[in-house]
Amino acid sequence: MTIFLQQLINGLSVGSIFALIALGYTMVYGIIKLINFAHGDIYMLGAYVGFFASTSLGLGFFPTMLLAMVICMVAGVLIEKIAYKPLRHASRITSLITAIGVSLFLEYAMMYFMGPNIRTYPADFFPREVYTFAGLQISNHQILIFVTSILLMIALQLIVKKTKIGKAMRAVSTDPDAAALMGINVNNTISFTFALGSALAGAAGVMIGMYYNSIDPLMGMIPGLKAFIAAVFGGIGIIPGAMLGGEAIGILETLASGYGFSMIKDAVVYLILIVILIIKPSGLLGKNVKEKV
Repeated sequence: MTIFLQQLINGLSVGSIFALIALGYTMVYGIIKLINFAHGDIYMLGAYVGFFASTSLGLGFFPTMLLAMVICMVAGVLIEKIAYKPLRHASRITSLITAIGVSLFLEYAMMYFMGPNIRTYPADFFPREVYTFAGLQISNHQILIFVTSILLMIALQLIVKKTKIGKAMRAVSTDPDAAALMGINVNNTISFTFALGSALAGAAGVMIGMYYNSIDPLMGMIPGLKAFIAAVFGGIGIIPGAMLGGEAIGILETLASGYGFSMIKDAVVYLILIVILIIKPSGLLGKNVKEKV
């Protein structure tokens, strides 16, 4: 039972990262029906911005995270304007291939400028402390990741549900042509959606860099795929589904590792995707939530 509870704690922190990345996938899909496979590399960009801010600028955790969010927002909007906007009315396969191309460009551009070597955050960036309670261990990093992620998710929900731009996002998600007729600037709304999702991915990149203290130019590939699986698991295009899916994938992955299946933990996640697509392609919340953003 102790092993189960310990892996549950570990899974919640890892799952929070997956959830933040998955939100970017699900928001973009909800707006323009695009699977943005470059999104995992925005997460990688955020990790490198955090590395630069902590080593060269000497910033602490929260200023570093805010800087990473801002830069990733700009990068997300630029990618949307340059790579995706001209293809908005093209076939799905064209947009998908473009997304893969953007992903590879970001990975190898970062490798060219920063080198392929693994980088580590400074030891004093956010010193690790471990607390023991009833035989369970939880670190201040895990608490910080979980609490920060929950606060960001709540902020996202408030933006989507309570603000004017959030209403515009929901309108464009439902019917972009009707939204345009009602005076909504569809292009700006789509750009804002990319900015919002990219900001969350940037925050996730800084937190994972702190947590594992290891970043590299290809680090966004596997977490990006897992976050996509999380979005599908919860219901692609549905924000609460992305949150639920991310936490579920994180918990299942750490449970697989804790019970001796660490070598095939990634395969377990992909198997889950296959089962979901067979049994319930719409995801866990696909039939229960009507709003797509």
